[in-house]
Amino acid sequence: MPVRLLPYWRLFLAGVHEQSTYRLAMLGGLVANATFGFLKVAMLFATVRAAGGTLRGYDIGSMSAYIWLSQGLLGSVNLNGVSDFAERIKTGDVAVDFSRPVSPQGAAVARDVGKAVAALGPRGVPSVAIGVLVVGMTMPTTAWPYLLGVPSLAVGITLSAALVYALATAGFWLIETRGVQVLYMVVSGFFAGLFVPIALFPGWLAAMASATPFPSMMMSPIDILTGRVTVARSSALLGIQVVWLAATVTAGLVLTRAGRRTLEVQGG
Repeated sequence: MPVRLLPYWRLFLAGVHEQSTYRLAMLGGLVANATFGFLKVAMLFATVRAAGGTLRGYDIGSMSAYIWLSQGLLGSVNLNGVSDFAERIKTGDVAVDFSRPVSPQGAAVARDVGKAVAALGPRGVPSVAIGVLVVGMTMPTTAWPYLLGVPSLAVGITLSAALVYALATAGFWLIETRGVQVLYMVVSGFFAGLFVPIALFPGWLAAMASATPFPSMMMSPIDILTGRVTVARSSALLGIQVVWLAATVTAGLVLTRAGRRTLEVQGG
């Protein structure tokens, strides 16, 4: 590993360690995932059955796979907009971050990605296991959905962390950012495909969702992992995810530099 990347790797590991200490919180998250998963099963299964057993390519097995994978990703894909970096801007601690020999953006994203990866084990995998054992689901029997799905999932998690960081930079210009965070939570969850698959959206709404980075955080990895789309389409979705990630990182970098120029910290 290049020496200049070593600090970010250590911050990633620090995020893993930090998240791993909150065992009861992750257990509570798993219970919440399972509870809302069963509610989604009741509603979406009834919708599929009412449509004659198939709804826009989803049958009961594939709808179950969507439900439990989306619930499993809730602990790793940041859809609530909460960021420690926003609080550091508010308190003025960001001045310390700017004095360190690492990028504040890179440090924040690396740490958040570490926390997200740590949540996959105790929260994500058991959520999917509950779906498999209690409800049942249809998953691919070939290797390519998993070979493309794993990097897609990694990009989706990183994209969510980068987006939340970019959102947090609003604190350089706003006294209070909770309103922005709440708006982000509502919009990102809906357009990421958390509540219903984007394929069930009306055409105009699906097009609107596709014009945002949110499907690349959750819906795209799920579509790829479940084999719902072809290899060619999976590769295209992964490419779109990478483009959104590059654009988001660039936007975060620009906003950080602009915010640094306007930053005033009072006190001592």
